[in-house]
Amino acid sequence: MFPDFTPRPHLVAAAAAPHEALVAAAADHLDAPVPCEGWTVRDLAEHMLTWTPVLAGAGRGAPPEPGAPTLEGDWPAVLGKDRDDLVAVWSDPGSWQGTTTMTSSELPAAVVGTMTFCELVLHGWDLARGLGRTVSWNDALLEEAHDALSLLTPLGRQMGAFGPAVDVAPDAPLLDRVVAVAGRDPSWRP
Repeated sequence: MFPDFTPRPHLVAAAAAPHEALVAAAADHLDAPVPCEGWTVRDLAEHMLTWTPVLAGAGRGAPPEPGAPTLEGDWPAVLGKDRDDLVAVWSDPGSWQGTTTMTSSELPAAVVGTMTFCELVLHGWDLARGLGRTVSWNDALLEEAHDALSLLTPLGRQMGAFGPAVDVAPDAPLLDRVVAVAGRDPSWRP
């Protein structure tokens, strides 16, 4: 049912690296739109506050039930702490072994680790675009993200997690090809 996903624990911290600065900037632009259809920076931040601890828990084999956090208090610090935990968990090669759960479904841990890695890249790009900023990762990381998303998106589309791939030129910048395979328009602007 699942393709064979390559464990990528060595890339998780690098994929998360731009998030701290982006989340800090997001606090002043919560009503700005992001590339996820119908979403704002607020919606994306709440999504990350909801799922970051669940993905970290899945890496431990015991995810908490998803909550419904709102952007109250020092939410950037809460998200930062949760993101640091997520990075620590999924940077451990052992978390990519065996199976785990995401809410009630049992999945290969490498699938959830791959989802985590891809979420960090995609939501980093989403947030940067919504804030009118640029974000970048090195080509080796983006190649891995493109390969992973090429395997992950067919199943994700069946589950409604990804839109149809967006056509881009084969020689388009690598980051454009990464977001396009996940159903995002690389030319999207607020």
